[in-house]
Amino acid sequence: MVDDTATLKRVVSINVPKTGGLQLSYTIVVNGVKHDVDAEGDTPLLWVLRDILNMTGTKFGCGIGLCGACTVHANGSAVRSCQLPLEDTVNMRITTIEGIGETAIGKQVQERWLTLDVPQCGYCQGGQIMSATALLTRTPRPKDKDIDAGMAGNICRCGCYSRIRAAIKQLGEAQTA
Repeated sequence: MVDDTATLKRVVSINVPKTGGLQLSYTIVVNGVKHDVDAEGDTPLLWVLRDILNMTGTKFGCGIGLCGACTVHANGSAVRSCQLPLEDTVNMRITTIEGIGETAIGKQVQERWLTLDVPQCGYCQGGQIMSATALLTRTPRPKDKDIDAGMAGNICRCGCYSRIRAAIKQLGEAQTA
């Protein structure tokens, strides 16, 4: 006779997923505010921002870090949030498009974007602004090669590249005045 209890225990232990010691609750700082987030550690920051924290300014573009639509700042550096796991953000200061205007350079970039009518559809512009702000913070008077390097990987399907470059150049020139 088979012990049904033992069989049942074996089946349950095989079929019930275990967390394996994975942490499922994290505290992260986004735009200067602490947030307690319940999600698996490998969840991309993009989905934490959009689906859990309801910060939808950061856009999903390609999901593989190549288009730049999901760009945020992690400790001041432009990073692709679709490739940044939640567990890696615990000791970082994350800034999104919703918070970049609180910085002096971020506010200037946003204002120049509006002055020059940079966006057309606007979908990629959050990522463009985040990359431009990181570039101008790191290199206040960028040359063309600096702009090329700093904005590489930010795709604008509408082709607003000349207006993006003009805005960055104007901001750099204003730094010399």
